[in-house]
Amino acid sequence: MFVGYLTPLLLSLAVLVHGQLQTGFISIDCGSPVNFNFVDVDTGISYTPDGAYVSTGINNNISSEYAYPNNPNLAYPLSDLRSFPDGNKNCYTLTPAAAKGSLYLLRASFLYGNYDGEDKLPEFDLYLDANLWSSIKFGNAFDVITTEIISASVSDTISVCLVNKGLGIPFISALELRPLNNSIYGTELGSPVSLVLFERFDIGYTKGTGRYNDDIYDRIWSPYNSPSWNIVSTSSEINNNENGYRAPLEVIRTAAVPRNGSDRLEFSWTADDDASKFYVYMYFAEVQLAKNQTRKFNISWNGSLMFGPLVPRYLFAATISNSEAFTGKEHHISIYKTVDANLPPILNAVEIYMAKQLDELPTFSEDVAAVLNIKTAYQVNKGWVGDPCGPKNYTWEGLECNYSVSLPPRIISLNLTSSGLSGIISASFANITSMESLDLSNNHLSGPVPEFLKELKSLKFMNLEGNQLSGSVPTELVDRSKAGLLTLRVDEQNLCSSGSCKNKKNVVVPVVASLLSALVLCIALIILWRLRRKQKWEADTSNGEGRPLPSKNRQFTYAEVLNITNNFQDVIGKGGFGTVFRGNMKDGTQVAVKMLSTSSKQGSKEFQAEAELLMRVHHRNLASFIGYCDEGSNMALIYEYMANGNLKDYLSYKSSNPLSWEMRLRIAIHAAQGLEYLHHGCKPPIIHRDVKTANILLSENMDAKIADFGLSRAIPSDDHSDVIITTVMGTPGYLDPEYYNSRKLNEKSDVFSFGIVLLELITGQNAVIKKDESIHIVNWVSPLIEREDIGSIVDQRLHGEFDVSSAWKALEVAMACTRPKSLHRATMSTVLTELNQCLAMELSHNRETKERFSEEIYIGPYNSSEVCSTSTTSYSITRPFAR
Repeated sequence: MFVGYLTPLLLSLAVLVHGQLQTGFISIDCGSPVNFNFVDVDTGISYTPDGAYVSTGINNNISSEYAYPNNPNLAYPLSDLRSFPDGNKNCYTLTPAAAKGSLYLLRASFLYGNYDGEDKLPEFDLYLDANLWSSIKFGNAFDVITTEIISASVSDTISVCLVNKGLGIPFISALELRPLNNSIYGTELGSPVSLVLFERFDIGYTKGTGRYNDDIYDRIWSPYNSPSWNIVSTSSEINNNENGYRAPLEVIRTAAVPRNGSDRLEFSWTADDDASKFYVYMYFAEVQLAKNQTRKFNISWNGSLMFGPLVPRYLFAATISNSEAFTGKEHHISIYKTVDANLPPILNAVEIYMAKQLDELPTFSEDVAAVLNIKTAYQVNKGWVGDPCGPKNYTWEGLECNYSVSLPPRIISLNLTSSGLSGIISASFANITSMESLDLSNNHLSGPVPEFLKELKSLKFMNLEGNQLSGSVPTELVDRSKAGLLTLRVDEQNLCSSGSCKNKKNVVVPVVASLLSALVLCIALIILWRLRRKQKWEADTSNGEGRPLPSKNRQFTYAEVLNITNNFQDVIGKGGFGTVFRGNMKDGTQVAVKMLSTSSKQGSKEFQAEAELLMRVHHRNLASFIGYCDEGSNMALIYEYMANGNLKDYLSYKSSNPLSWEMRLRIAIHAAQGLEYLHHGCKPPIIHRDVKTANILLSENMDAKIADFGLSRAIPSDDHSDVIITTVMGTPGYLDPEYYNSRKLNEKSDVFSFGIVLLELITGQNAVIKKDESIHIVNWVSPLIEREDIGSIVDQRLHGEFDVSSAWKALEVAMACTRPKSLHRATMSTVLTELNQCLAMELSHNRETKERFSEEIYIGPYNSSEVCSTSTTSYSITRPFAR
């Protein structure tokens, strides 16, 4: 999930733009600490702890061997989990914003990761309300199981329950709800059917992240291609507005066609059961405009024509699905061109869902409301979660239900004996109108036996013994008891059959209650005072929302922004945050204008924090801030234009201009100078929090400058202890593992990230290297250092043109920055000194090489070992430092 991260400012804007898409989203990081909120930098989606959705279970972290940084691609919500060792059924209760009957997508994720140290893979069931959703079973401790279901809500709340089958303790890592348009994902079977995801494929695109900012339903698309297919694509915009399924652009822009134009596009799958029913949603958009050529095709299932002929529109998205379920075990879809077509068939994406009949009806809604009111009124602690009567074998403790084929279950018996109930008898008991048995014995109930109990016409047994009830029993209940229609048990010494009884008053209880109330009030006031002090300090140190910007000298009107950008003509960047435009000031100075989404409800805090910070930091190696626009819903940040883009692009293998070793060192020194200024030249010191190659910009003269301060954090200058941060921000691969695990932030977190950048400059590799298996760059380089294999470490595109001593020293600096414990890492001041020495070595080497080449002419190919051996000092200054 965490692949291809945005820059800090872009992160702020990504949250902004996705904010409009997140309406109604529920994103839960199960098992995370209280008040710990997390923002997925890929999507801008905010995850919250699960305490507000579940009242049982234990927070756990997965074993370190399965966690970051050993597993650099691990999505943050998977690093912790909530387990449920107690009770057979434990549930999360979600309250969607949409009305009852609305369609939604639910996704649950699980990673065992040997969190309990037992190394025993559990197996348990997952239920949606009263119906089985999926059986969760793992192949190994690394397995990440993700299951999705599309369903319509049958009540105002949704219960997701984990059921213990005796095969290990249930747990969950993440739970997500996404509202859907009710007009999509329809079936002919009607509302008592859910769709469980079988496969979702992004056809023809193998380099995607799988999760995209512009997917308003936040689906996860798996890349898929076949050796017999060719990939076709377009960079043009595709009209998705007329298609309710709204596949993200990166998905719909790519497609597959048969490699042999006369062949078919085919895919198949096998179900576990002959009675399995499937619905398939196929996405089409024409991405190739060919004159005098026609693309027309049919679609068959198991040899039977299902659709066609179809002609996809150029740059328009469309979705085709079967209205009747495909039933059976073997399924084969074939897409083939018609006889009058001269172009092969095309397919952009496909979703396959298995229909799941919702056989178990939820408990009668009035019964549910009544028993929930009882639970709240008496603080019943019996694991009452989920549907009271479902699943059938897991009803609430003390409840019995009556089940019917066509009607919702009804509660017919409620046994709350010895449950610590106190106060009067709640009127909610009378709302369980099918009640046949009620046992409230041996509690601390007081007051009269209420008249409303006579409304329970089906009541056959009621036990009120062992309480402090007083007064008279309703006449109708007494008459029914005498007639043998009701077994009634009461304490006769306290109750009588007429209204003449008098209640005894107890003075002690009110006095004690008053004292306790005063004590609780005092404690609450103290806690509130301390929280306000903490919030005030955090607002003062984080430049939070609500504080006026310190200067209006750099504020531009929206009209001026329009003029600067020539009405937003020149787009130089685009992402989930919005769009970046090139512009020109009146004096001809080029600028970059980053526009925030006008429809977002979030991000003003990040916008204001960055604008305010940039107004007070000035350094030649920090991107210069020109100004900002904050006019109504139009918000923009204006920077100096950096003609050569960012360092990430320059290090990419797509770059036609590989950087020389000298230039790499100069870029590293420039970035180190910028960080050193933030850490030691600013009062209070500033931690950048997202140092990475994408955030190091290059000017026309290749001067490097650090940019994007949306995540930056000032720390108190008079307190050198770590600052505890509740929300960890940054980019996996660059993120300091100590900060990640402890939430303690200090300047050494930036040092770690800079060390990763330096390793990328040295090796030309990404922070997370994706080959057969993803590996973190530190883990990739360490064994090569042990073997003293500098030739394999340094970027091969340099062809050996570097001073070996300089490279070894730079590598030593990088590894000193990335030590696991921040206490053992170098400071940026030390890093800067060492890098200047590396540059001096390289410059000396270049002078010697130039003098030598002025006397000798080399003809023919050469390799890195031959070049290195020509220097008499190459191996004499610095030996490998790690063995």
